[in-house]
Amino acid sequence: MVTVVPIVEGHGDVQAVPVLIRRIAAHCRYQTPNVLRPVRVPRQKLVKPGEFERAVQLAMLKGGPDGGILVLVDAEDDCPAQLGPSFVLRAKAVRRNVPIAVVLAKHEFEAWFLAAAESLRGKRRLPPDSTGPPDPEAVSDAKGWLSSKMHANDSYRETLDQPALTAMFNLDAARRADSFDKCYREVVALLDLLKNPQVRT
Repeated sequence: MVTVVPIVEGHGDVQAVPVLIRRIAAHCRYQTPNVLRPVRVPRQKLVKPGEFERAVQLAMLKGGPDGGILVLVDAEDDCPAQLGPSFVLRAKAVRRNVPIAVVLAKHEFEAWFLAAAESLRGKRRLPPDSTGPPDPEAVSDAKGWLSSKMHANDSYRETLDQPALTAMFNLDAARRADSFDKCYREVVALLDLLKNPQVRT
């Protein structure tokens, strides 16, 4: 069994990201990985010099010499194509051969739910005719979009709804969102690397 330690930024991510990793593994018919409790670092700290490096070091200690790390954070208004590679370089500076995958959800993790909205019809207070926007990653406030679709006098609750919806949304449908497609591919590649440590450089 391979071990993965996520690094995340939000309270909802702490519960949701392990669910997501296990679901992707199951979708690929891999053995269920041992996903440890994520290292959570608020985003405003994570981008500061030294803070990301400390999070990587802590994740390495938790995962042991054979563990891998998945960094999954919201891009918000940053460009994923720029911030993601910078995190990879910073991780390699801590330890070059650490198995690490870095994924930035474009704007928000919840955009992936919008990409698979039809699979969430009637669930978690969403209407039975839910239909996602044509370009889910163009929605900068995916949490607000979800709240607007939920029953009156209710709203999206990150710590409860994010893990629950992560367990429900259709992975194949969500891959129309480019950042989720990258997430899916990065998790699979990380699991493959952890299963075959001899290919590490």
